[in-house]
Amino acid sequence: MHFGYFTLSDNHYENNPRSSNQFVADITAEAVLADRLGMHSAWIGEHHFNSLGVLSCPDMVLAHVAAKTTRIRLAPAVTVLPLHHPIRVAEQWATLDLLSGGRVDFACGRGYDKREYEPFHVSFEENQGIFEEGLEVVRRLWAADERISHHGKYYSFDDVRITPKPIQRPLPTYVGSFSKPSIELAARLGCGLIVAPFAAAMSYGGLKQVADLYRETCAKFGREPGRMMCSYFTHFADTKAQEDAQRARQIRYYKECVIPALPGDPKTAPPSYRYFIDMVERLQKVKPEDLTENSVLLGSSARITEILKKVEAAGYDEVILYFNVGMKPHEQVKDEMARFAAEVAPAFAGVHKEAAA
Repeated sequence: MHFGYFTLSDNHYENNPRSSNQFVADITAEAVLADRLGMHSAWIGEHHFNSLGVLSCPDMVLAHVAAKTTRIRLAPAVTVLPLHHPIRVAEQWATLDLLSGGRVDFACGRGYDKREYEPFHVSFEENQGIFEEGLEVVRRLWAADERISHHGKYYSFDDVRITPKPIQRPLPTYVGSFSKPSIELAARLGCGLIVAPFAAAMSYGGLKQVADLYRETCAKFGREPGRMMCSYFTHFADTKAQEDAQRARQIRYYKECVIPALPGDPKTAPPSYRYFIDMVERLQKVKPEDLTENSVLLGSSARITEILKKVEAAGYDEVILYFNVGMKPHEQVKDEMARFAAEVAPAFAGVHKEAAA
């Protein structure tokens, strides 16, 4: 099982002295460090207008990381596809794949914050359809050698061929999923799947249940299952005081970052977001003692290893690790990343062992 670095650039906190510019610089340095520590990948989220996160251009940051590294894979977590024209998305990520020597993993989703849609004049209510059509267009443009035309409900164009082409054919593509429609889309298009354990637990019962549903859905569409990945909030703690501080940090993230991103009134939210309404209602009531392995990796190296062994047994190929959540200081993030590489990763087979050798 491989391990990656992951961030949503959460910086929406009360009395926060950390500027968005400083945080983006910290994240960039952490992604480069992930390469040096032997991690397989760096996944950087897209958020706009300091709603949940402050990093709006993961493609630009990852291009910078690409120039400073030679091995680590580069991925958005995720591209909020409905906010962008699919032709431009196909061009940008194909270019990064070329410049990085074929190191891009492309991941996309719909997002969940209506406030990020409104300034772009994109319909939040119709984003499921916009997302599905956009993803099909992006993948057609990467695959086509000749010029193509497309006339759909949301996008229409004639005689288009993108340049440059990605080195990887096909370019690995993942759907970030919190809901059954996204799992079905990933299966239908033959994409890999990325899930969050806390969402999997709330919606389906756990990671294994999501893996089983994805495999069953792939079989229904006559597709081979792609790679499955999950993201985990990650906190080391060796004492009761450290554990209490880490739990408080995680609760603060839910209360000050996730809950404000609620997609509107539950009575008027699009049907495809009803699951998220329920999730936020549960998070509003969450207490520090409620944080279990269904949501976080928290504790000693041995405890974190124990949880990840269960993830491995459920059939997941990679875990991307969210260290810098909840205003965790940059130096502490780097220390925890190094500790994971030294004390947890060696218990698993993966590229980190080759890098260490």
